[in-house]
Amino acid sequence: MVKFVLRKLLYGFLVLFGVITVVFVLFNVLPGDPALMMVGQRTDKASIDAINKDLGRDKPLFTQYIMYLNDLSFISVHETQNTDHHLYLDQRKYGDPTVLFTVGTKAVVFKAPYFRRSYQNRRPVSEIISETLPETIVLALAAMIFASVIGIALGIVCAVRKNSWIDRTVFVFASLGMAGPSFFIALIISYIFGFLLTDYTGLSNIGSLFTTPDFGTEEYLDLKNLILPAITLGIRPLALIIQLMRSSMLEVLSQDYVRTARAKGLSYYSVLIKHAMKNAMNPVVTSISGWFAGLMAGAAFVETVFNWKGIGYEVVHALQSYDLPVVMGTTLIFSTCFVLINIAVDITYGFLDPRVRLA
Repeated sequence: MVKFVLRKLLYGFLVLFGVITVVFVLFNVLPGDPALMMVGQRTDKASIDAINKDLGRDKPLFTQYIMYLNDLSFISVHETQNTDHHLYLDQRKYGDPTVLFTVGTKAVVFKAPYFRRSYQNRRPVSEIISETLPETIVLALAAMIFASVIGIALGIVCAVRKNSWIDRTVFVFASLGMAGPSFFIALIISYIFGFLLTDYTGLSNIGSLFTTPDFGTEEYLDLKNLILPAITLGIRPLALIIQLMRSSMLEVLSQDYVRTARAKGLSYYSVLIKHAMKNAMNPVVTSISGWFAGLMAGAAFVETVFNWKGIGYEVVHALQSYDLPVVMGTTLIFSTCFVLINIAVDITYGFLDPRVRLA
């Protein structure tokens, strides 16, 4: 089991290393000068050269790549004396890192990953992510809970009532949910509930989960702002979970052990809940774990429509202003979420089913 876990961790590390490399290459071959974005078009060459030196863009591309890897790594190597060295340990960037050991003027330190600074406001990207990521996690979690609870229940009902009017109606709804783009569904829902029915729903003030009163400074939790974005974001996984649960339940209900349990005198609902549903949940659990990371990455459209101040909302504005460090940092965060969730699911399967470890 230890070898299986280590192998999955190694695969995850290699995937993240590949994502970091692709992100660096893609965003460094794009046209545009970050120095001009930060100080404007009307500036002197000396100011532009100073900013490019501070960003490390005056160095060869491979050197910039090494600097980027060093910044992202928890354990990194730095120069402690020569301030002109491209790996100089700058306290302004890395805060107060822990020095593990030194060799001459080189130091190996333990630190938090440094995602650079925003081109637009010079704020650390890690600070922007820490402020917006919790909002997106709450939204994705609420959407996933909504999709899981409703989807599993409807899937069981459709399997039990196969080919009934309920089954056909839910099937049509699931097909529409899978086919509808998230941004289009978000526009329709926000228009209906936030505009046409605002007098009845009281949901016109759609925005962040934490709201500031009109004449106050403290934020408070306002769960009503979470309802429409969570439902909108959860429609697509809801449709998929319904279809998966229905097909999985139909397959399990046709197994011999289910018929044997019924022949022994167990009640229909006891067999359905304690035996059939438990075994039918495996593909659904896999889908839920994968969709959660996907919802975080795909929440940008929904957050923009509902003015939800999450990380997706921040990414859209960063793309509009060509703020590459913010886009690169958020891309790496999303990729890390995908990898960690997949590793956790694989390891869980390894514990539950020993055959998976031999694959």
